[in-house]
Amino acid sequence: MVGALSPLSFYIHVPYCLKRCGYCDFNTYTPGELRNGGDLATVSDGYIDLIIRESNFVPPAGPIPTIFFGGGTPTLLEPLDLGRLLRHLENRFGFTEDAEITIEANPDTVTLEKLEQLKEIGINRISFGMQSSNPQVLKVLDRTHNPENVFKATEWAKSAQFEHISVDLIYGVPSESITDWRSSVETALSLPIDHISAYALIVEDGTKLAGQVRRGEIVMPDEDETADKYLLVDELATAAGLSWYELSNWSKPGGECRHNIAYWEGKNWWGLGPGAHSHMNGRRWWNVKHPNAYREKLSGQNSPMHEEENLTAEQIEQERIMLNIRLPRGLALATLSAEQVQSVLGYRESGHLDAGSWANGNLTLTRSGRLIADRIVREILL
Repeated sequence: MVGALSPLSFYIHVPYCLKRCGYCDFNTYTPGELRNGGDLATVSDGYIDLIIRESNFVPPAGPIPTIFFGGGTPTLLEPLDLGRLLRHLENRFGFTEDAEITIEANPDTVTLEKLEQLKEIGINRISFGMQSSNPQVLKVLDRTHNPENVFKATEWAKSAQFEHISVDLIYGVPSESITDWRSSVETALSLPIDHISAYALIVEDGTKLAGQVRRGEIVMPDEDETADKYLLVDELATAAGLSWYELSNWSKPGGECRHNIAYWEGKNWWGLGPGAHSHMNGRRWWNVKHPNAYREKLSGQNSPMHEEENLTAEQIEQERIMLNIRLPRGLALATLSAEQVQSVLGYRESGHLDAGSWANGNLTLTRSGRLIADRIVREILL
């Protein structure tokens, strides 16, 4: 067992959704997909108690700086149950004075009353899955929410006095024009938010979307169009006073998601729930994936851990490069070998790396460089 560590963030996975989106390959399940069947209340009964039981396997640690409820759809669970878990974690570990506690939400699963209850139990940051403001694009994604509900949900969150409100967008969706995308971004920026995440659609094996693409029912847009959409969201977000602080994330000052920053900086976190991943000082492990297997493990007073790995020094360094290059500060040239520096000189000349930052000893991506970040990383790691 890992010794005492501080600080330690927590990711809490809620694996339930009312409906599976066509593009989603996350570890989530609808009530009908679970062997014990029934409605959501039936399949999730006692789930928070299992999470609390797993948290008792965590060794002593300092006050918790960040907690993130992800899924799935965490807002399908009752706020009182989520509050019981937060109080248990607070009693065991304590919270830092400025602890950030985030919950992901589907706009269709919240009301003003529920948001007020979530705020009351200590959740202070909320991220809504908006994806698009265009009904046709949402249909392609197999999303069920009404675009109008995003307006209501964010206004309710503001009324409930959440400190930080974010929306997630997806670009590069088949049938989505540049005009559609511009409208989605401008709509998002008109909401009472201080954070936007925007991710390119990826076709994951085994999803409904992958089958549609394979059969030729849906044609993915070309890379140039997808790149143009990234440049557009960056341009519009910047003009609205949001700065990029990671390749796919923009925020107003102070609105950054500190939990995700902890991932990108290689800090320690403990994942609770089925399929949740954890990281402690170069050791990584992950839980059994299926909720029924998770329940069975913990019901027998056993750890739900499935497998683990100890990262080598080389793997840790590779991850540092892959993650830090995604941040505005980039990589200190002094941390790279002479051969690695030489391998990317051409990108400085082509304008993909910032010349001013380079002169100050840092490798940082320009806007065009962000489009080919993976290619630049491959050059460094060859």
